Amino acid sequence: MFLKEFYEIHDGNIRITAEHASMFAKEVAHDFNPLHDVDAKRFCVPGDLLFSLILEKYGLSQNMHFIFSGMVGDGVLLSFPDTDSERVEVTDNQGKTYLQVERSGGLSRDSALIESFARDYVAFSGQNFPYVLVPLLAKENVMFNLNRPLVIYESMTLSFDHLDFKQASVQMLEPEMKVDGKRASAFLHFQVKSGEEVVGKGFKKLAISVMSGYEAEPMQAFVDDYLARKNGYLDNLAVAN
Repeated sequence: MFLKEFYEIHDGNIRITAEHASMFAKEVAHDFNPLHDVDAKRFCVPGDLLFSLILEKYGLSQNMHFIFSGMVGDGVLLSFPDTDSERVEVTDNQGKTYLQVERSGGLSRDSALIESFARDYVAFSGQNFPYVLVPLLAKENVMFNLNRPLVIYESMTLSFDHLDFKQASVQMLEPEMKVDGKRASAFLHFQVKSGEEVVGKGFKKLAISVMSGYEAEPMQAFVDDYLARKNGYLDNLAVAN
């Protein structure tokens, strides 16, 4: 699958370097969250890369629920167990759990379908900032810390009517945000289509550290800087290719 350049096998475990993870975030997901920069103090592997690796190894199930319970650092050895169980836990060699997956219903191991869905979902997911999150923050009159933004992928739920399709596209539905003091939860709802047929739905849940009082000008400056970094990187990538 298309993921082989974003990890390596080490003693039967999957190892994702900061370089692997950052390249996936920027070049596949177009996600420029500073947490995925190689030199970030709190660097972590993108949840979307772990999600895609689950689909590559275990297939696409009709019902799936992902819980991200830890931030994967540079070069952590991850165990993706060989199992047909409805519950899968991805752990490190110390037994710490980073991802829990629950799955049920039909199963597809069609590599073309899995790659199509994974690519489109990851592209959808990578656009969440600024185009979805900033309007939600403004609506709820809250901000994240612009000097140390903390936006964490907490969970994702998927359900399909059936898996009898070859191509998949992900479309955003109405998002929502719930604020509880200094913590906000953003629910990014989507539907999955094959051609004109809606074949599934789901939502991604993000945990965000926030403070009260939305400030439009500082946020716009932050967004402008984010988009400048993103566009500069992608322009250089296009020239290199």
